[in-house]
Amino acid sequence: MDSTIYYAPINMGKTIRMNGLYTVYKDEDTGEYYHACIIQDATACCAQGVEFRLAGESTYPDDYPEEGDDITVTGTFGTYTEDGYEYCALLEARMDESIT
Repeated sequence: MDSTIYYAPINMGKTIRMNGLYTVYKDEDTGEYYHACIIQDATACCAQGVEFRLAGESTYPDDYPEEGDDITVTGTFGTYTEDGYEYCALLEARMDESIT
């Protein structure tokens, strides 16, 4: 089991706030953009990305920071289904001022 699957039942439905680096991925087949916060450990040798979906209407790139920017994201840890697969993400998320 990877860490996402292991921790998902524990955190499902809870409000999560995380600080990390913004990254974006574009699925070339569908044109869909996926946004994530990359969180590094204390020594910056390992990292884990958590996808987030902003609350309300948002447009990339207008409503998002530059890739690699430091961000703080708050949202509800949950799942969504796409093409028959279930994914974990921070849902109804908002970007706050960074807490560096």
